Amino acid sequence: MTYVVTENCIKCKFMDCVEVCPVDCFYEGENMLVIHPDECIDCGVCEPECPAEAILPDTEDGVEKMMEVNREYAEKWPNITQKGEQPEDAEEWQGKPNKFADHFSPEPGNS
Repeated sequence: MTYVVTENCIKCKFMDCVEVCPVDCFYEGENMLVIHPDECIDCGVCEPECPAEAILPDTEDGVEKMMEVNREYAEKWPNITQKGEQPEDAEEWQGKPNKFADHFSPEPGNS
C-alpha cells in the first residue's frame, strides 16, 4: 500500500505533509504535490497533516486515476524535502470541484 495525493491538493499545496515524511517521497509540481508510490513506506504520517485532506491511502475507492498521476509526475518533478510557501489563495481553493480537469499543471515546481 501507498498514499496518494488527490486533486484536492491542486492550487492548495499547503506542504505540511513534506515536513513529516520520513523518506522524502514528495515531488513538487507547479500547483500540487505527488507521492512517489515506490518510495512511500505506508507510515501514514502525512495524511493527517494535510489541511486540504488531499492525501488518501491507495485502498480508497476512486483514487486509481490519481495514483497514475502520482506515479507519472514523481518521475518528472523535483523532489521536495522542506515545506515551501503555499499559494496566497490556497484556502480559497479548498474543496473546489473539478480541479484536475480545470487547473492541473504538468509543469514542475520551483521551491
